[in-house]
Amino acid sequence: MKTREVKIGNVVIGGGHPIAIQSMTNTKTEDAQATIEQIKKLENAGCEIIRCAVPTMEAAEALTEIKKNISIPLVADIHFDYRLAIAAIEHGADKIRINPGNIGGAENIKKVVDCAKEHGVPIRVGVNSGSLEKELVAKYGGVTAEGLVESALDKVHMIEAFDYHNLVISIKSSDVMMCVKAHELLAKQTDYPLHVGITESGTVTSGNIKSAIGLSMILHQGIGDTIRVSLTGDPVEEIRSAKLILKTLGLRKGGIEMVSCPTCGRTQIDLIGLATRVEDLIKDYDLDIKVAVMGCVVNGPGEAKEADLGVCGGKGEGLLIRHGEIIKKVPENELLAALKEELDQY
Repeated sequence: MKTREVKIGNVVIGGGHPIAIQSMTNTKTEDAQATIEQIKKLENAGCEIIRCAVPTMEAAEALTEIKKNISIPLVADIHFDYRLAIAAIEHGADKIRINPGNIGGAENIKKVVDCAKEHGVPIRVGVNSGSLEKELVAKYGGVTAEGLVESALDKVHMIEAFDYHNLVISIKSSDVMMCVKAHELLAKQTDYPLHVGITESGTVTSGNIKSAIGLSMILHQGIGDTIRVSLTGDPVEEIRSAKLILKTLGLRKGGIEMVSCPTCGRTQIDLIGLATRVEDLIKDYDLDIKVAVMGCVVNGPGEAKEADLGVCGGKGEGLLIRHGEIIKKVPENELLAALKEELDQY
């Protein structure tokens, strides 16, 4: 869907630009060095926008040092104190995330908006189902998609009242289907860029499943300009998951796609271990190819032939296949090294 362009540091979202991948640090922002180190790991993994919590003035001041040492745009996450939003902007934040309903009235909102105008910093208006206003919960008989959308648009109107339209909207819920419906409703009522995610989705396993389902249903409709896969775990995992979701939907190219069989009683090598090691190996290669890891002779050779590179296991050994041609047979314990040698030649 066509949305407005919004510039966040050196990244432009909306207006048909590629969907940007975002994450959030879990270090104490006041500890600038630890935060910088984590952001650099996220950059290397493919993060394109990073958000940091700013709960204290010390955290806001640390943004100056953090910004000097990173290459991607930084978003400051603010709650309750408008002064922190102003300080974050003054210390280099490329965007701020606020809920205008909890930073203290129209006068304080105006102060934040005026500062954002002066520095050309966009504002992300964020609403979560867990903090939906009591009046809207009562109006809709509970937390609903309709209530989330009304809440978000109310907050947007608060900022528009001060003649500021450099905005991004996010509406999140841990309820996947509610989140999907809310985005469908919101996309029909605004052309501001939307940041999409399933909030509080859970650990790496459950969070990935919920996020993949929810984000795919939203993105496949053309809705969404930035995404975050919210996981209880290492933020680097969020980036890997986001890249795979976008690649699977055909919304992004680059990075190796791996296919592997689920194993069965015919498998005669340690396929689970091999597949895990291959998955770890390929994350360091920026190649737009497909790699197959197969465990037996039933479907293995055929599936591997459809990939750019493939390994197909036998009894304690395996075949290495390149573009459909078997190029060598090697012992099981040499399969990974043989595959790495082929990848290096790409």
